[in-house]
Amino acid sequence: MNPDLDLTLHRVIRAPRGRVWNAWIDPGSLARWWLPAPARCRVERLEVRPGGAFVTRMSVDGGEFVPHLDACFVLADDRERLVFTTALDSTRRPAAADILMTAEITLRDHPDGTDYHVLVRHGDPAARARHEELGFAHGWGAVTDQLAALVEREVRA
Repeated sequence: MNPDLDLTLHRVIRAPRGRVWNAWIDPGSLARWWLPAPARCRVERLEVRPGGAFVTRMSVDGGEFVPHLDACFVLADDRERLVFTTALDSTRRPAAADILMTAEITLRDHPDGTDYHVLVRHGDPAARARHEELGFAHGWGAVTDQLAALVEREVRA
């Protein structure tokens, strides 16, 4: 990790790694937690494989869904790691995203469930600072809390 370029988040989620993984790769599950509430998410394309599309839309006020994310998966190691980037769009063409980043989600077994780690890499300090100013900690923290609530509830059910 490079603190001048990268942002991170770490949690222990009290659910098996397979449940956390499935919440990432199932469009219906992802739509339930991917955006901070009360915003709503619609998953347009979720092709969890290298070169696969990751496209979501959002509705902030319950109205029209507008573009949210148009990214490309770089890596998908079953139940271990997902990497996607906004530097390429869902058609694998150079992107014009607000923030160019590469996000790596790592899942490891933990005695209490799943060790969940997010590493978001940026190309320069200005992009990292902009992402932080736009609310990285709050946004990624909120969606990780929502992910945890979803999969932990499934374990208790």
